[in-house]
Amino acid sequence: MIGHEDLAVRTLGPCRIDSPLAERLAARETTQHSVVEDDRILFDDTLSMAGVRGLPVDQLPSLEPGGPRKRIYFDPAKTRVGIVTCGGLCPGLNDVIRGLVLELCRHYGVRRIVGFRNGYRGFIPHYGEDVVDLSPEVVQHIDDEGGTILGTSRGMQDPEDIVDALERLAINILFVIGGDGTIRGAMEVVRVIGERGLKIAVVGVPKTIDNDIPYIDQSFGFQTAMSEATKSIHAASVEARSAPGGVGLVKLMGRHSGFIACYSTLAKDDADYVLIPEVPFALKGEHGFLEHLRRRVEDRGHAVVVVAEGAGQEHIEEHEPGRDASGNVRLGDIGRLLRRLVTEHLDDAKVENNVRYFDPSYAIRSVPANPYDSAYCLRLAHAAVHAAMAGRTEVIVARRRRRFVHIPMALAVSRRNHVDPLGDLWMSVLEATGQPVRFA
Repeated sequence: MIGHEDLAVRTLGPCRIDSPLAERLAARETTQHSVVEDDRILFDDTLSMAGVRGLPVDQLPSLEPGGPRKRIYFDPAKTRVGIVTCGGLCPGLNDVIRGLVLELCRHYGVRRIVGFRNGYRGFIPHYGEDVVDLSPEVVQHIDDEGGTILGTSRGMQDPEDIVDALERLAINILFVIGGDGTIRGAMEVVRVIGERGLKIAVVGVPKTIDNDIPYIDQSFGFQTAMSEATKSIHAASVEARSAPGGVGLVKLMGRHSGFIACYSTLAKDDADYVLIPEVPFALKGEHGFLEHLRRRVEDRGHAVVVVAEGAGQEHIEEHEPGRDASGNVRLGDIGRLLRRLVTEHLDDAKVENNVRYFDPSYAIRSVPANPYDSAYCLRLAHAAVHAAMAGRTEVIVARRRRRFVHIPMALAVSRRNHVDPLGDLWMSVLEATGQPVRFA
C-alpha cells in the first residue's frame, strides 16, 4: 500500500528567488484561479478509496503536481546544468535533450549547459570522454534524428567518481534520462551528494521503450515504437498470405512487459497469436501452441505470430545466460527458437510451410519520435526543468492520469508495470486474435 512517506518529494530547501516566469504565472492564476504550489493530485483512482480506508479525502496519498513555481531555488544566472542519457536507444531521446536546453535557456536564462558523453561513463576520467557544450543552436534540429547526440551506454559507474565530476564542473543540476537501472544509479549519486553536503538537484526523465515504469500513463517513445512495429506485422501478414502454408513470425521488444506486442497487434489486427512474458504458454502437446498453430495453418492456409522478446524463456535450454552491463539477465532468443520449432513441427506433420521471421527491434528503437511523442517529450522536458529549478531532487517527472507530476525515484523503481493477464488489454488481444485463453 502506498503511504504519504512513499510519495514525499525531496527538495534542496525553500525557494528564495523570483522565477522569470512569475509574471506569466500570476496571469494564469488570475484566469484559472489556481496556484500550483497549493494543488495536490490524489494517488488513488477513485474517492471511494477514502471510504474504504475510513479517511477524509485530504489524508489520502497524493502526488505533487509538476509545473513552474513562482519562486525558485537556483539563480539562473549562476546555474550550471548537466544532461546525460543512459541505457538502450528509444525514440524521443533527442527531443528531450532539445526540450531541456531550450526551456533552460529561453525561459530561465540559463546559459551553461553541458552534455556528458556515452552515459555514466562520461563522468569517469579514464574513459577520456569530453563534455559537449549544449546551446539552442546546437540542439535546434536534433529532433529530426533518432538516437541521442550525447551517446549512451549501459552499466553503473562509481557514484563517488560521478559526484567528483559534478564538483569539478560546478554542476548545480543534473538531468538523467534513462530506465530503471539509470534511475537506481541516479539514487546512488544523490546519496553521495547528500553525504558531501552538496546542493545539487538530480531529476530524471524516465525512458523505457517497453512502457514498464509503474505509476505513469505511458513512457515516451512507446507510441512511436508501437507504430513502427505495426509495419513489421503488416509485412509478416503479406508474406504469410502470399505463400502456401505461410507463417509470419515477428519478434518485438518487451523483456518483462508485453505492451508493444499487445498494442501493435491491436493497431494492425493481422495477428493470429500474441505471446508475452506475462502469460506462460506450453509449446507441445495437443493443447500446446505448436499444435494449435498447425491446425490454424491447415484451416486457413497461413498464420501470423507476434512474440515479445521476454516471452517463453522457460522453453530455452541454454547455459547460464549471464548478465549485461546493467545487470539484466541476458535473454535467450525466443524468436529463433520458435522459427525452428514451428518449421520442424509442420514438417513432421507433413504440412507445407514457409516460415518468414522478422526481428525489427533495433530498427524500431532508433527511429525519430513521431509527432505525438515529440510533443510529449517536450512537455516532459518542461516539467523536468521546472522541478529542478525549484530545488526538487531524487524525483522523476511523469504524466499520471493526464497530469504531470513528481514521483520519488524510489517509488518509480519499486516494481515493473506489466500487462494484466486478467485485464481488459489482454482480453482485447484475445478477442482480436481468436487465440485460446491459454496453451496448456
